[in-house]
Amino acid sequence: MLAVMVVLAGCSSSPPPLKWNLNTSVQGQIPDLAFHLVDGRNQALTAGDFHGKVVMLYFGYTHCPDVCPLTMTDMHVALTKLGPLAKDVRILFVTVDPARDTPAVLHKYVKSFDKRAIGLTGSEQQIKALAGRYHESFSRGPSDGQGGYEVNHSAAIYIFDGKGRARLLATPADSPASVAHDLRQLIEQEHA
Repeated sequence: MLAVMVVLAGCSSSPPPLKWNLNTSVQGQIPDLAFHLVDGRNQALTAGDFHGKVVMLYFGYTHCPDVCPLTMTDMHVALTKLGPLAKDVRILFVTVDPARDTPAVLHKYVKSFDKRAIGLTGSEQQIKALAGRYHESFSRGPSDGQGGYEVNHSAAIYIFDGKGRARLLATPADSPASVAHDLRQLIEQEHA
């Protein structure tokens, strides 16, 4: 009987467990991908528009002096390392500064990093609700006296599989190679 069980277990169709390079699996710990925002061309988009794509969700703003450009560059490098598989991934950059980040500004900004990146905006209430959904925090800093200001924000990258399920959490400290490794596993799992 034991021999039969071993043989049947070997015939199981479930894939082997994934070995993540990123240390933070969030599967079952944060909500699935869900939003109603507009993109850089002022078109309404929802999470359903990205069904079948692995999504890297990042909250930032175009006037960010350091973390956002570095993170966007690292996400681009991770996609470059994927080669042709990158067609199955989208970067969603949600602004935390909707007052300055108009759809046109967002579109130009994200496309300067990667053609697969999509800038998303909405009302301040919509963005606060989405940020709250993923325990993301942000706050506007004091004015510099010339109308400029910084926005303090978290720097997590939320990674969702092609069904919109939250799978991983990356940070700017994670290497593009580690992110690419885990994205590849998610893509290959989707196609298995």
